Amino acid sequence: MESLIQTATKFAPQLLILFFLTITFLQSGIDKLTDWNGNLAFLNDHFGKTFLRKGVPLLLGIILVGELIVGVLSVVGIVQIYTSGVMTIGLYAAALAGKVLLALLFGQRIAKDYTGAMTIAVYFMITVFGVYLLR
Repeated sequence: MESLIQTATKFAPQLLILFFLTITFLQSGIDKLTDWNGNLAFLNDHFGKTFLRKGVPLLLGIILVGELIVGVLSVVGIVQIYTSGVMTIGLYAAALAGKVLLALLFGQRIAKDYTGAMTIAVYFMITVFGVYLLR
């Protein structure tokens, strides 16, 4: 037990970021899985006047897979830190999270949803800080 507490203290910033990524990306991915049609309808409307409109189902699927991979890698990264003190998988999770967020940011900018893009920028800053801490 003492070892778990020492690890949690020693790696607190890295673990907090990985928990943040786990919650953010798993929740979003699970939402897309459980409400595919609702998400698809919203995004078809959101991108209806852009060049992305015909690719929405494929792009939603790509984002869904990316989010689920980030979520799972984040959980594995947490376990890896607790079991060995190594941060490699967590770094992979954070780096992939940054790429997924850039894809989302691109979409928001294309849709001219600047408020949504600003929100993604906040997530991106946290993620980049995570990449820095986990490297």
